[in-house]
Amino acid sequence: MISFENFGDLLGLNLGAAAPKPTAIAGDPQEAAVALWTSPDGKMETGVWECTPGRFTADRSQQSEICHILTGRVTLHNGDGTSRDIGAGEMFVLPLGWRGEWTIHEQTRKIYTMIAGV
Repeated sequence: MISFENFGDLLGLNLGAAAPKPTAIAGDPQEAAVALWTSPDGKMETGVWECTPGRFTADRSQQSEICHILTGRVTLHNGDGTSRDIGAGEMFVLPLGWRGEWTIHEQTRKIYTMIAGV
């Protein structure tokens, strides 16, 4: 039998010590994350991530990502120069192949699910 898993209060979850964002291009964004579940084949992972203000690049050429912002406010910048502001309560998808930048305007916490490309 396969049972569901419950991860409890994700707003209060301790993510541990933050570290500098490796792909930072402006400011000094510090990030922390906890993976909550990984599929047996390793192709899917869900967890909680948090980052302080700053700007960084992101590359989803190997995996797509589904995000739900719990707290904070960000701007996502597409590779074509367009952008979109996203805040707490909103959900979005970064499809396989997406490349762009994030600007974190205020400390942001999200639920993420990463899905490996086929």
